[in-house]
Amino acid sequence: MRLREFAVDLRTPLSTAKGDIERREGFLVAVDVAGETGVGEATPLPGWTESLADCRDVLGGLAEDDATGDSDPESALKDGTLADAPAARHAVSLAVADARARAADRPLAASLATDSHTSLPVNSTLGDDDPEATVEAAETAVKSGYDCLKLKVGARDPTDDVARLRAVREAVGPGVSLRADANAAWDRWTADRFLHTVEELGLDLDYLEQPLPADELDGHAVLRRLHDTPIALDESLAAVPPGRALASNAADVLVCKPMALGGPDRVRDLATRARDADVAVVVTTTIDAVVARLGALHVAASLPGDRAHGLATASLLDADLAADPAPVREGRMRVPESPGLGIDVDAVFP
Repeated sequence: MRLREFAVDLRTPLSTAKGDIERREGFLVAVDVAGETGVGEATPLPGWTESLADCRDVLGGLAEDDATGDSDPESALKDGTLADAPAARHAVSLAVADARARAADRPLAASLATDSHTSLPVNSTLGDDDPEATVEAAETAVKSGYDCLKLKVGARDPTDDVARLRAVREAVGPGVSLRADANAAWDRWTADRFLHTVEELGLDLDYLEQPLPADELDGHAVLRRLHDTPIALDESLAAVPPGRALASNAADVLVCKPMALGGPDRVRDLATRARDADVAVVVTTTIDAVVARLGALHVAASLPGDRAHGLATASLLDADLAADPAPVREGRMRVPESPGLGIDVDAVFP
């Protein structure tokens, strides 16, 4: 097992509830399994995963144990060593899955599911600008081939957010899917008022993502009962056990980040349970480097359904760790056809 620490800058700082993000720091992991080398990525994110320091300690300890023969990466996935470190676990889980797919001479998605997709639609995420700037960004995205747009809401008065959504809907027409992401900004009364107005105006949202604080599962369940607009949970999956979130009847859609949930195996397990509960799954990233983005793409491609996923985040980085074999074209990402993740190990472990 080998480690490589890295840092990549964002093109422009990203404002979040926990402060601005200017760069992403993390670790690449390389493991040898079944005669092949696979790679994974751990890019911790405050509020979602362990800290960078804790991730470093966990992965460093595992590398030492592997070197002395006291443990190995595959065993660590099963024995609880990585239970409290989802970013570290993601890196190891992805690296093992990549190596096994390479050994089978199959793309990772095809090794996870026999009927995997060869390409996927992705959504374009718009910021929380004023209506004119939001419309301009929406029209640019649609001209680029996107047919699903996600608007950030919650930073403004709900009336203003409705005006932005209405302006975008009028500009792009009914054939483009619109999503709204409140990032847990509202209380139940505000979310109820927003949804009532959206539905009264016929704005037809694909879903409203995380309108309430992460631990308010009961409140999300109430919104589902009161409104026709589907409710999606995102931050809740980091705040409570995902199985509990699923069992609470609080969501029509689960927004799953493999790098925050602990790896592709965990997302696929959750997706199976969600499908049994008639809940959809959308896979997204946490502004990661190319290895983690490719992992998320393969996981999304292994799942049934044709909803757009939130994987179009490469453009947020000023530079990357290697060339991206799956760029967004016409609002879609094509799954690499070469074995494993579809990236040369030597490109990320020079």
